[in-house]
Amino acid sequence: MNTEISSPNGINKIEFGLSKNGSPFYLVKHKGNTIIDTSFMSFDFRNLPSLKYNLEITDVRLNSLDENWEMPWGEQRIVKNNYHEMLVSLRENSPKARKVNIRFKAYDDGIGFRYEFPKQRATDTLIITDENTEFKLTGDHMCWWIPGDWDIYEHLYNSTKISEIDALALKEHVNLAQTFIPENAVNTPITMRTENGLHLSFHEANLTDYAGMTLKVDTKTLKFTSELVGSDRTGYKVKRALPFTTPWRTIQIADKATELIDSKLIVNLNEPNKLGDISWFKPMKYMGIWWEMHIDVASWDYGMEQNENGKWVDTGKAHGRHGATTENAKKYIDFASENNIKGLLIEGWNTGWERWTGFADREGIFDFVTPYPDYDLEEVVNYAKEKGVDIIMHHETSAAPRTYEKQLDTAYKLMHDLGIHAVKTGYVGKIIPKGEYHHGQWMVNHYRKVLETAAKYEVAVDAHEPIKATGIRRTYPNAVSREGLRGQEFNAWSQDGGNPPEHLPIVAFTRMLAGPIDFTPGVFDISLPTKENNQVNTTLAQQLALYVIIYSPIQMACDLPDNYEGQPAFQFVKDVGVDWEQTQVLNGEVGDYVTIEREEKNTENWFIGGITDENSREINLDFGFLTDGKTYDAIIYRDAKDANFKTNPTAIDIEKMEITNSTKLNIVLAEGGGFAISLTLRK
Repeated sequence: MNTEISSPNGINKIEFGLSKNGSPFYLVKHKGNTIIDTSFMSFDFRNLPSLKYNLEITDVRLNSLDENWEMPWGEQRIVKNNYHEMLVSLRENSPKARKVNIRFKAYDDGIGFRYEFPKQRATDTLIITDENTEFKLTGDHMCWWIPGDWDIYEHLYNSTKISEIDALALKEHVNLAQTFIPENAVNTPITMRTENGLHLSFHEANLTDYAGMTLKVDTKTLKFTSELVGSDRTGYKVKRALPFTTPWRTIQIADKATELIDSKLIVNLNEPNKLGDISWFKPMKYMGIWWEMHIDVASWDYGMEQNENGKWVDTGKAHGRHGATTENAKKYIDFASENNIKGLLIEGWNTGWERWTGFADREGIFDFVTPYPDYDLEEVVNYAKEKGVDIIMHHETSAAPRTYEKQLDTAYKLMHDLGIHAVKTGYVGKIIPKGEYHHGQWMVNHYRKVLETAAKYEVAVDAHEPIKATGIRRTYPNAVSREGLRGQEFNAWSQDGGNPPEHLPIVAFTRMLAGPIDFTPGVFDISLPTKENNQVNTTLAQQLALYVIIYSPIQMACDLPDNYEGQPAFQFVKDVGVDWEQTQVLNGEVGDYVTIEREEKNTENWFIGGITDENSREINLDFGFLTDGKTYDAIIYRDAKDANFKTNPTAIDIEKMEITNSTKLNIVLAEGGGFAISLTLRK
């Protein structure tokens, strides 16, 4: 039987086989060269022998698909989904005769495979203690990685060879309380570059009712092996009734770094939209009563006390620093309404913030329907509607998901009744119940339950401290964004100097491959005068560029209104789109720089952003992508000649000019700098 499959243009090839003792393995070739060498696949179970040896092939079926599907929102409107598929059916040569199928899909931008466990005589439920999927590399490639933390993804990226990966050296996280790194493993996506310049990125797609996958590293044999996030409470990794399928194990393959960003492999490996029409969600820019808390101008809590019945009561001792007041919310709403910003996030509106961290028992702390005394929820919502601004609800769970689940329907019905269609969720802290982790099966199912409940009430979810993005936004397009990385707030309060300039040029080729990011760009007061030991390690021009570089259908203008007032550069934040007809990556190298251009949906306007690391560099722009015969009015925001992220971060030059598709332009980026361009079609 034929046990190999090639991608539609033949560039990528998957070969499958069995060893002499019946162990399944696969390998991957790109342009005829082996890039994943012989890699074995097996499972260990509780109360059952491992499924590893004595397997035989009973059937091989081939299939293919070439379709286009439309994103309701996204980096581009039309996505091409074109692959060749091979389904290999395996049966154990033993009295139990257990069965497993492995489905492979070969795309021109990478490959994916998953395991499918059908109904069978031997058992009706599988308890997986280990999934042992190998990825045998063919060289000591340069990697950009974060540790295989079971609780957070909020680490800086490390740039090392495979042989130099040491995740255990990062076990002591100085900035966050919740973190667990049990062994030398990395989280995905992990991106690497071979000596020949080929780029690979390893991840997973359609993570459903399964544990998140880290990759255990063998630094001597240059091999990764899947290591699922476990549960100390149950003692296993995954429990599933038959039949079921695992998530897809994915490898994006690109001759150039920029092609990784172009790839739509992850979303294509997910099921089509299950929600139908979601026109109730509108991509938008938003502001927030948020940054002022991070820079110590205000606080999340009001200053209430909890009585003997567990209720929060106003004792008249409020400290007066509460940020989420009716008055403050109206100030933000007025500014947003005047500046083409359609949303406002308000954190700290609900009771419980006085005890949200630092306590072992956080169950029952937050009430997701009861506001503080100085915040009139209905008045704020109605005022916002009058001004054309949508309120974004905020639910910080303090990593007590059982408390949250008890209130889900009540809280989301409240949003629906108020006409609120978006919520930011948070999960700061160690997960309760004890022994569960943010990235284990139990929490994966919790995140999905929240998403499905939100869809029932026409609410979109922006999840912080989330499970990683795996393309589920295609199936549930109310999964609009998530954090899942070391974001902007680390610049305000981290103890290690904030995010270095190389951070975002790495993120664009790693975390962003998984899906949209709520990075919260737009800091204009970069020196952070209220935080003596902190500043944002970018120029102002780079903060503008991030609205194009870091994709999300909701983009925050995160700074205070006072810091935007009278700033000419704020015009770009007002103008830039959030929903795109198409995206093109002009240039870039992992960790160094990247330039991206996006055409706004329904307007024919274009926006371009470029960022660099700590090194200054010159970018050559060719506007040949513009429509022939059309003229565009451009506003160019670039680093001034003396700009520098350390010494002069806000120095910016703003220039207006006429541009056509024959225009060429050279732009110099300062250290830690960037540029942004808006191109408005002249009617």
